[in-house]
Amino acid sequence: MRFGLKAMAAAALLLAPAACVAATCTMQDEMTTPERDALAAAGSQLTQAIAGQNLAGLKAGLYPPEASAWDGIQAAAQRAASLVAGGRVLFRGAFLLDASSQASTADTEFFCTNGNGSMNVTISMPNLPPGKYAVLLADALGAPQQGQLGLILAWNSANPAWQLAGLSARPGAFAGHDGDWYWKRARDLAKADPWSAWYSYDVAAYLLLPVDFLSSPNLEKLRQEQQQQITPTPPSVLPLSIPDGDRSWKIDSVGLDASLDQPDLGVAYDSTGVTDPAALRTEATAVMSAFLRAQPGIRANFHGLWAYAVRNGQRTPVMELPMDKIP
Repeated sequence: MRFGLKAMAAAALLLAPAACVAATCTMQDEMTTPERDALAAAGSQLTQAIAGQNLAGLKAGLYPPEASAWDGIQAAAQRAASLVAGGRVLFRGAFLLDASSQASTADTEFFCTNGNGSMNVTISMPNLPPGKYAVLLADALGAPQQGQLGLILAWNSANPAWQLAGLSARPGAFAGHDGDWYWKRARDLAKADPWSAWYSYDVAAYLLLPVDFLSSPNLEKLRQEQQQQITPTPPSVLPLSIPDGDRSWKIDSVGLDASLDQPDLGVAYDSTGVTDPAALRTEATAVMSAFLRAQPGIRANFHGLWAYAVRNGQRTPVMELPMDKIP
């Protein structure tokens, strides 16, 4: 879940539009001691509020221009509680972003390099107002779900302080398997089961970082490998018609759906237009069953499927079923 600062910079990873504005990024090892200390203090205060579910304290530290995003930030903080439970939150990275020289709100890219040039990271922020920002990445070490947090902070010059402008929370593992495990799994499946391999790469990418607006060399390597290992790619053959007895179902899209903190796939299909809830569930079950017959490897490699009915351009979530509940 990603909320705040324009839905936590909702541009797709590596696909954000190029920006033609002056912006600078300072990575942690290049910051001054006062800069590091100020970010560490603000980040620690916020993560303690999240871990302790001190929502009043979290709201008190909200950047005023993001007041309208509070409901989403609060929901992300509440979700984070179970993800960090039983662990100790430690920061793994910090980025100081300066867009104060922008003349107006703009799509902005920050190109970040560490002191010795061995690490290059790109942070993409669409519709970013002029100002100073920071991104903090944290892990809940020892937590069963290996929770991850991504925080966007904004500098409030009117009341000098770093304040919360966005929050993302996601697991770092599914059932004990982290991003590296899924990356290896994808490689192993690439030739024998391309569809399972493709979406295992997606799971790996999801688990490696808590945010979608940051591009690291490791993530670029994963995405390049994904494209090179699997041809044709599943997205390139969609929409896809799948036979089911005397009729066929049109599958519009398939993608990772981790909304239940499980490695599920979401399947969007053209609905016949039924509206009765029972009939809609029957239709969705038939679609999921037909999809698994067409791609049987998916059943063994993912937790379950979400069904999304599409009718007249409207996409409606119907239900999620674990694999063992899908006939």
